[in-house]
Amino acid sequence: MDATRRSLLVGGTGLVGAAALGFPRPALAQSEPIRIGWLAALTGPSSAPAIGFNRGVIFAAEALNAAGGAKGRKIEIVTRDTQGDPTKAVNATQEMISQAKVHAIWGPTNSGESLAVTPIMARQKVPNVHPCVVNSLIDPKKYPNAFRIAPSNVQWDDAVRSYCAKQLGAKKVAVIGDTTGYGVTAAKDSSAGFKKDGLQVVYEANIDATQPDMTPDMLRARQAGAEVVVIWSVSTGMIARLLNTRARMGWDVPIAGHPSLASGDLAGLIEKPANWEKVYAVGYRSCSYDEAGKYLPRSEEFIKSLKGKVDLNDTLLWWVAAGFDAVNLVAKAVEATGSTSSEAITKHWNGLDKYPGVFGEYTFSPTNHDGYPPKDVVMSLANTGKDGSFKLAPGYNG
Repeated sequence: MDATRRSLLVGGTGLVGAAALGFPRPALAQSEPIRIGWLAALTGPSSAPAIGFNRGVIFAAEALNAAGGAKGRKIEIVTRDTQGDPTKAVNATQEMISQAKVHAIWGPTNSGESLAVTPIMARQKVPNVHPCVVNSLIDPKKYPNAFRIAPSNVQWDDAVRSYCAKQLGAKKVAVIGDTTGYGVTAAKDSSAGFKKDGLQVVYEANIDATQPDMTPDMLRARQAGAEVVVIWSVSTGMIARLLNTRARMGWDVPIAGHPSLASGDLAGLIEKPANWEKVYAVGYRSCSYDEAGKYLPRSEEFIKSLKGKVDLNDTLLWWVAAGFDAVNLVAKAVEATGSTSSEAITKHWNGLDKYPGVFGEYTFSPTNHDGYPPKDVVMSLANTGKDGSFKLAPGYNG
């Protein structure tokens, strides 16, 4: 446990003790920490995103606390490692709400877990912000306290489908997902989108992320005539095995899909650099550079602020930026309203219009909790990682 974390926890314990001794509650409320629950799959086969998100979370909390917190209230991050397991995520969520008494929850970052815990947070009216892409996770009527700060699966699908058809010229597609709740849903939605647009899905499969040999599935995809393989998984181990298998087969098929196709972890998992060529990952304009190596101004400033503090060599900039934005969204809501109540935080988020986050400019309303701008979802060249960001794929004009 780091020093910052220890001091935050000690501070929280002291405040609880003061309340028990009968000090006035209003004074306590003005000085108690802002407790943000962080449901993080920090270990397990789907841990790569959460590790990156976590760096942004820690950086944001430390920066806010160094500046005095939100109206003098320190930020306390209550982290629980769910290991990517929905059951563990449910248990952690219940513990955060009933025992840790968090004011808001960030995560989970895997859709399979989020499908299990979003209804729980809705029943308890806990403000929740997450980056999970499964479309059904956002429903202002069913889940009025849940907000998304990343694209929906529809937005990812649109970007991938458009690129495969218009830039890669593919007419026959293989769609592969893992066996997690996210992977199954994403592959199904992706296939439906391709079919709707008139492309032929010649092979579709869900593969266990720990499966050691990807040859059977890749052979079936090639024999079916696939002109592009679309992958939906956060498991970098699975992705690396698919890329290595493609190379061993001597198959020059392009691969497109999930942002994890560009994860820095792949550099140590692929058998040779050439295996990472002709791979196109979902990306974002805020985390992309153009032919001249230029970023958007806000991205440039953020990257400079991370230098020497946060390692971007083995993760993705968007993961770090989204984690940073999530903590700040909670802190800014408390700062603006002077309250950590569920009603106050939710009402504040419902009124955001182009909130200037690092990862994106978020816009929410009582009827729209999908806050990420669709125009900022792009495709990138997966093997061009630089500071966790990537070069825009051919076909984009900067």
